Amino acid sequence: MDRAAVANDPGFTAVHEASSAAAPTSAVSWSAVVAGAVVATAASLILFALASGLGLASVSPWPGSGASLTAFSVGTGIGLIVVQWIAASIGGYITGRLRTRWIGIHTHEVFFRDTAHGFITWALSTVIVTAIVATGVMSVASKLVGAAGHATAGIASASAPGSAQQGVSAPSDYNIDVLFRSAQPGTTPPAATAEARAEATRILTRSLTTGAVAAADQAYLAQLVAATTGISQTDAQTRVDGVIASVKSDETKTRQAADAARKASSAASIFTALSMVIGAFIACVSAALGGRLRDQHP
Repeated sequence: MDRAAVANDPGFTAVHEASSAAAPTSAVSWSAVVAGAVVATAASLILFALASGLGLASVSPWPGSGASLTAFSVGTGIGLIVVQWIAASIGGYITGRLRTRWIGIHTHEVFFRDTAHGFITWALSTVIVTAIVATGVMSVASKLVGAAGHATAGIASASAPGSAQQGVSAPSDYNIDVLFRSAQPGTTPPAATAEARAEATRILTRSLTTGAVAAADQAYLAQLVAATTGISQTDAQTRVDGVIASVKSDETKTRQAADAARKASSAASIFTALSMVIGAFIACVSAALGGRLRDQHP
């Protein structure tokens, strides 16, 4: 393309003869990128604090009150999108307005560079925010190490052979207490030894893996309860049936809670990825807008 054609191109912003020469420095205005990333990081932290406060206000330890797990997950996803939207738009716009003005560059190249600056700003701020959050999580995790140590003994006993199958929780102590409850309140059945309780626990734990208690095991449990508590065989059988139903109900509730937590974690991951994609796009658009305004008003 000759010089006259270049001069007549409305998208070409050359004002010097040196426009055809290679740029002596990098096209990236790192000072503007760092400034925008710092602003985006500060905005993200402020918005995260606000969103955390609103999220904690929506939950309640009292049963039947506060937001459900599904509503909380959806609210968290929307909050992540809003945080990324606002923080990325501010950081990208700051980068576009503060970047060095490019002389002798076609408007298409200017647009590409502005969007690239917005993307780099978003990426840098994301890394900074992630590092800050990871540092906080590691600090909290280190404080929980002591508490986790106290739970090691219980976990080991639950994982021992004969106590519970892998991935299946053992019956609660309360269920075993109900099973061997004395016929006379205030007295302890002398025959309710630790061996009897352990044997009943193993039988009930096996029922959680197979889904049902064998008839022979039910009859044996009824005999064991009758012998250790002094109640009749009929009452013992009724008690055994009630405890088995309670153990199955507890296991069902545990699995339902674990499944709900799994779904909530999956939704949170999807919302996080979606919010980051939106943040990257908004940062690019904001940087292009800021750069355009910067060139219009030098």
